[in-house]
Amino acid sequence: MEYYCITPEPLTFENVDKILKGNYNLKLSEESKDRINRCRDYLDKKISVSNEPIYGVTTGFGSLCNHIISGEDLSTLQKNLVMSHACGVGEEIDNEIVKLMMLLKIQSLAYGNSGVKLATVERLIEMHNRDIIPVVFTHGSLGASGDLAPLAHMSLPLLGKGEVWYKGEKLPAENVLAEIGWEPLDLSSKEGLALLNGTQFMSGIGVYCILKAKFLSKWADIIGALSLDAFDGRIEPFIKQVHHIRQHEGQIETAANFRLLLAGSELINREKLHVQDPYSFRCIPQVHGASKDAIRYVENVIYNEINGVTDNPTIFPEDDLIVSAGNFHGQPLALAMDFLCISLAELGSISERRIYRLISGARQLPAFLIAKPGLNSGFMLPQYTAASLVSHNKQLCTPSSVDSIESSQGQEDHVSMGANAAIKTLQVVKNFEQILAIELFNACQALEFRRPAKSSSVLEKLVKNYRKSVPFVENDRVMYSLIKNSVILLNKTNPDFYLFDL
Repeated sequence: MEYYCITPEPLTFENVDKILKGNYNLKLSEESKDRINRCRDYLDKKISVSNEPIYGVTTGFGSLCNHIISGEDLSTLQKNLVMSHACGVGEEIDNEIVKLMMLLKIQSLAYGNSGVKLATVERLIEMHNRDIIPVVFTHGSLGASGDLAPLAHMSLPLLGKGEVWYKGEKLPAENVLAEIGWEPLDLSSKEGLALLNGTQFMSGIGVYCILKAKFLSKWADIIGALSLDAFDGRIEPFIKQVHHIRQHEGQIETAANFRLLLAGSELINREKLHVQDPYSFRCIPQVHGASKDAIRYVENVIYNEINGVTDNPTIFPEDDLIVSAGNFHGQPLALAMDFLCISLAELGSISERRIYRLISGARQLPAFLIAKPGLNSGFMLPQYTAASLVSHNKQLCTPSSVDSIESSQGQEDHVSMGANAAIKTLQVVKNFEQILAIELFNACQALEFRRPAKSSSVLEKLVKNYRKSVPFVENDRVMYSLIKNSVILLNKTNPDFYLFDL
């Protein structure tokens, strides 16, 4: 088993992807251990000599910040915080995302500005490495004092409470700890607050969505190029000169991808009877490109977030400072996730329009892409499904970041709703994936009606690989399993195999 070493250096998306896919174990660098110990020692000394209240350390939380807690109750205060804040409801978040939350919380605590004990961080690392995954629920965070409820559920197993997934079963955390031989942790002052304050629920979903968005955006170009060729589209809207006079990076990149993907295609190079293509084909560089640029912007926001300290109060041992501030506020993520939600919904929207054009009976393609329409409904209903998903995405694109609701008796009077933005973006990602799979299903079917003419070598290779899982549809048959196989093919195939093998 390989190890990934947590250091003060930034955590990259490439490394996160490797940790998820490669099943790496985590360990702390010596520098990170030193930072954690130095901060904890400073906090212990500060508590012992100072008569000044320290928010969340020697006081209550939220609107109870003026309640002073006695020294002998500081540990109980932190335990009570974790237990009382575990109020999540709804569906369980995927284990992969919970594992991301744990990784990002470990990274944040390892900077040495949070005041936790080294043993607490190391227990989180051991849980991650042993695939002991806390049960975390979808709803409960306002995205302002961090992701309090989700992170409380993530932290409960440290105390031997809550539930975890372990060896394929959902079990009480106390049973798993007993099986391994671990004692529940006794949290010291500030530790519960350090675990619960922070944006790791939002940013964990954000990292997952960005990784999927980049992956699916590449597939959108590949599948869009196949649809363009199957529709007998024109290459002129993709020529270099058009896009360099507008200067949008994503647009230029998209057009270049299409020129490469379609190079050598008999279909794209043959004489056309039509002068123009519909916008869903002609404006692919502009639409796909704008979404690429949006994804890059959101990626930068989330990169900054996962490499920051977002709990409260923040401790600066070198400056002799303990500051109660607002780094837990999720507004940067809320705005960014709303933007990502919209950009992916638009990629799905233009994909569905291409599906509609392919089944419309235009340009010598049979109605609904079936040889005997009437007797057969053919590809009529896959388009309905795609349209349903597109409309669902539109409904999910109402911004969460413009919403707020007062909580904690008015102390928390402006909240980001970033967790809600993240949750709906996650659903948009899943919907978009299904839409792309349906477009691939349609495009491969349509291309068969252009035979014996061929597309480019790279797109013909895609169709050949696709046909190993999904056959040409001659007469009506059960469709849902074919769409499912299309989704599986997308997920198991790296689009770079087609984009960079040109």
